[in-house]
Amino acid sequence: MEVSIVEEKKNKLVFEIKGEGHTLSNALRKELFNDEHVKIAAYAVEHPLIEVPRFILETDGADTRKTLSAAAKRIAKDAEKVKSEAKELK
Repeated sequence: MEVSIVEEKKNKLVFEIKGEGHTLSNALRKELFNDEHVKIAAYAVEHPLIEVPRFILETDGADTRKTLSAAAKRIAKDAEKVKSEAKELK
């Protein structure tokens, strides 16, 4: 997975996630909306054969990179919790 910044302004970040599809993109979009500072969190895949999600993240003034990083950490924490609970099922 490779994250590329396409555009960065004070309250707006446009980035692409190469090597990922709708699964991570939907999870990230939903998790970003859990942040009270997020005004817009959306993504689009321009072509289905070249699956590179392009995100737009806008905040009310909060640092967009820190907001994105915090959302990614929350997703990772949730994934670890699911992994741990799945091991207990054995």
